Amino acid sequence: MNIKGKWSLITGASSGIGEQFARQLAKKGSHLVLVARSKGKLDALAAELTRSHGIQCRVIPQDLSLQGAAGELYQTCQQLGLSIDLLINNAGFATHGLFEQVSGERQHDEVMLNVAAVVDMTHLFLPAMLHNGSGAVINVSSTAGFQPLPYMAVYGATKAFVLSFTDALYWENRDRGVQFFALCPGSTETDFFNVVGTEDASVGGAKDSPERVVAITLRAMARGKQYIVPGFRNYLGAQISRFMTRRQSLRLVGSMLRPAPKEHNGQPS
Repeated sequence: MNIKGKWSLITGASSGIGEQFARQLAKKGSHLVLVARSKGKLDALAAELTRSHGIQCRVIPQDLSLQGAAGELYQTCQQLGLSIDLLINNAGFATHGLFEQVSGERQHDEVMLNVAAVVDMTHLFLPAMLHNGSGAVINVSSTAGFQPLPYMAVYGATKAFVLSFTDALYWENRDRGVQFFALCPGSTETDFFNVVGTEDASVGGAKDSPERVVAITLRAMARGKQYIVPGFRNYLGAQISRFMTRRQSLRLVGSMLRPAPKEHNGQPS
């Protein structure tokens, strides 16, 4: 789709992959609706992109992990008279550690943001795209969506949901004018691990840049692709579980993600 002069809505737009979507779409002439909790960061980004590219930006601070938040966001767009042509469900976060030791409230919010908000946002904004016979939805999954993740059990499950959900809607809408696309990045230079609270969850190797991830995504979408795993090593890692038993895959991933032993008085516990 030609995005110039059309409206793109990006969740999690204040940093990382979301910010890069904003920057690269603004460069293509897209107007932007920027959504995240951090109003200050969104205001600064909106001012910069408006000044640099002559586009329109609307900032909507919203915590999409809250019940009913997607509906409030949709109503705000309606009140502003915004017709969204490209929806990018990027907001999400991860937790790391033994399942029963991670805050239950935190994991609940993780499911609400990574899964419920994606479903709600898509359900709210898709009908208008179908009515217009055009539009696109990018859902940000992860290489984590291709296999279970011991010690990041909830995160892996949420991203598997996003990938499955997006694939299904891709098929449902393939002849209806709306494109669905799943982005499945590996380790990327974002605030991801700061939010997780540990570098232990980095599955080795150099991290990709958000700039490269988004550029690859937009090119793949232009070619009509269904999903993308940026980076050859990431692609191989995502596919390796197809050639292993589930137990072998769990052993491999579990060894990578096992939390480091905590130290007490300089000694491992």
